[in-house]
Amino acid sequence: MRIAIVNDMSMTVEVLRRLVQTVPDYEVAWTAADGIEAVDKCARDTPDLILMDLIMPLMDGAQATRAIMKRSPCAILLVTATVTGNADKVFEALSWGALDAVATPVLGARGGFEGAEMLLKKIAILGQLVAHAKRSSVPALPVMPAAAEPGWPPRLVAMGASTGGPNAVAIILRNLPEDLSAALVVVQHLDEQFAPGLVDWLGDQTGLPVTLIREGMAPEPSQVFVAGTNDHLVVGPDLRFHYTPDPVDYVYRPSVDELFLSLDRYWPEPGLACLLTGMGKDGAQGLLALRQAGWRTIAQDEKTSIVYGMPRAAMEIHGASESLPVDSIAAAILEEFGRGTPQ
Repeated sequence: MRIAIVNDMSMTVEVLRRLVQTVPDYEVAWTAADGIEAVDKCARDTPDLILMDLIMPLMDGAQATRAIMKRSPCAILLVTATVTGNADKVFEALSWGALDAVATPVLGARGGFEGAEMLLKKIAILGQLVAHAKRSSVPALPVMPAAAEPGWPPRLVAMGASTGGPNAVAIILRNLPEDLSAALVVVQHLDEQFAPGLVDWLGDQTGLPVTLIREGMAPEPSQVFVAGTNDHLVVGPDLRFHYTPDPVDYVYRPSVDELFLSLDRYWPEPGLACLLTGMGKDGAQGLLALRQAGWRTIAQDEKTSIVYGMPRAAMEIHGASESLPVDSIAAAILEEFGRGTPQ
């Protein structure tokens, strides 16, 4: 895999170069000291993956990500010294098409590089995504009907997203009323260390309460619940949220398919499911299962998708009942559920 390094600190560039070269199948394609240089070099020599710094002179990493994804798109991994301090930039870059983010490795007290293992793990995962890794099989689970109480469980909107997903989700949420009669659950392909920042960022975009899902939490109307670990989010027979590591070899974490398929098994009343912008095929099979179970299923259209991979996969297998631009999805949700607490 050919990997480019974009960072204005020469020492950091050298650290990243050495780490990349520890893997026999990786090579450094080129390096750049700022976003403008990166955009130009990427247009002339597009690598398989870019390790993109965020805070740089002339053009920062978020702006460079936007320009690259418009001009010569490729996989981008954000490598930033401080996640919390750069949260706005992280989610801006993710909205423009960066795939994931990781902390910059630093020289440890014993001479090794702290954070090197996580960086190399992220690179390996993104390498599989770029190569269109095949979806692993989903183990069958016993179907256990749930006993519904009056007024509970709530109607449900389930959304799955990957590349460009934060911005797509934000557009939908900011166009929904604070008294939406359904609960919303979001699975975004993103490492768990960035999940709290995503929750805060989305909370600034909408009047709806946005919550990081804890094990055993139950969905409630007029609230947004966001998957918060590297394990897969599922709904159990108790109609509460749970996390599971299985399937352990599934490259997409947390998996949209795992959530959608669990809803097909256990959720007693059809709701609405959306598959948004993203690379790969995660969520397509789950969306099809929900459509066959009577759910209204929506795929984001190609024009408004940063990467038309996941929605395309759903459309190809007829998993989506309709394809909509992202700024029309909120209206569809309102049409389905409306305002106020359902009787």
